[in-house]
Amino acid sequence: MGEAALEEDLLVDSPALADTDPEFVGNLRQAISDGDGEAIRRMLAPLHAADIADVLEQLTAGQQEGVATLAPDIFTGEVLAEIEPDNRIVVMAYLDPSHLAAAIQELDSDDATEVVEELDEETRAAVLAEISEIDREAVEQSLAFEDETAGRLMQREFVAAPEFWTVGHALDHMRASDEELPDKFHDLFVIDTGFRPVGEIPVCRLLSAKRDVALSDLMEMPRILVDPETDQEEVAYLFQKYHLVSAPVVDSAGRLTGMLTLDDIVHVIQDENKEDLLALAGVNEAGLADTVYRSVRSRAPWLLVNLATAVLASGVIAMFEGAISQIVALAVLMPIVASMGGNAGTQSLAVAVRSIAERDLTAANALRVVWRELATGTVNGLIFAVVMGLVTMLWFQDVQLAGVIALAMVLNLACAGLSGILVPLGLVRAGADPAVASSVFVTTVTDVVGFLAFLGLATLVLL
Repeated sequence: MGEAALEEDLLVDSPALADTDPEFVGNLRQAISDGDGEAIRRMLAPLHAADIADVLEQLTAGQQEGVATLAPDIFTGEVLAEIEPDNRIVVMAYLDPSHLAAAIQELDSDDATEVVEELDEETRAAVLAEISEIDREAVEQSLAFEDETAGRLMQREFVAAPEFWTVGHALDHMRASDEELPDKFHDLFVIDTGFRPVGEIPVCRLLSAKRDVALSDLMEMPRILVDPETDQEEVAYLFQKYHLVSAPVVDSAGRLTGMLTLDDIVHVIQDENKEDLLALAGVNEAGLADTVYRSVRSRAPWLLVNLATAVLASGVIAMFEGAISQIVALAVLMPIVASMGGNAGTQSLAVAVRSIAERDLTAANALRVVWRELATGTVNGLIFAVVMGLVTMLWFQDVQLAGVIALAMVLNLACAGLSGILVPLGLVRAGADPAVASSVFVTTVTDVVGFLAFLGLATLVLL
């Protein structure tokens, strides 16, 4: 067998690819249908927790319930932490509180908090009653913070040492410590006598230093100190800006209370990007297990808003009913103007929302960006004015009509570029999320301006 063929066979047989194998998922569905818990265990137990989570994404809510009922031992703490929130809620409803308590105690405090917060009050109380006092206190303290803040996201397990210790003291303390170290940590935090972080040392630097070197000689100043009330999106921005792998979280007195790690921040970045992308389309996240009712409930309100704006655009068209009845070509051409404006506005809007989210678009450079988008829209308008003018001339053999659509194209694309930047900036100024509502306003502007410019100019010039 050739090397390429051998590699291909190994890839196909890899458990890590089970979530993408239709045959594997089909066999799992059959095992659930047959009520064969042992077969479910044989299939899922060898997989990594993240792959089990991906496999569950392929199942309906009823099938996920079947897995939880027939093979509850599959749901270890690591698996529960990896499952998407919607799926986790479905699964945990069928797991005993004692099982959940044992699974939660396997996790660091940040992951444990994420799992516990999705339990109903009765189950949460039963689960917390069964875990150790230290773990329960850590989870309850994290739950006291608002959702999507650093306090909710941080883990309370970290490694700290006083600044007067040497490398040898720190290493010996970590090896002999009765307290459980974090599963993964990248930095040792150096603290003063008030338990305030005064420095941090990457673990790689600590391990490569001689034992008699003082920690104060190795440490570097913390690049950021995170307040637990800070929004997670702000924290993610700081991690990106300063290329951090971990950061200390301090209380109001400046005392070290926890740490944030890169793996959690990656999830935040992905979630925020996904949220913005879906919001631009006027929908929220829909899991594969979502019902028709939930999908309709999340999308129908935005469709209603779009219907209202479409009625507004139709009202503009109705103002020129007489012109359209006299010149049929107007009805043929006017959707082109509106469509081009809508696409141009969406392009400008996508750039603006992304720039706002990444803090690239600020008050200091907003005017320059506004002029750039206006100029870009105008130049694009001129280009497509020539193209559409020539098409109209060849199609309808009417020079005046070609001139009207060309001018309308310039006006609408210039307005599209301007609205694509001004609308999200205005929403930010008003304290609203630009990703959620911008597309509706921009589309309305481009439709109304497009129809008004084209039909208004046609009425003035042709009639």
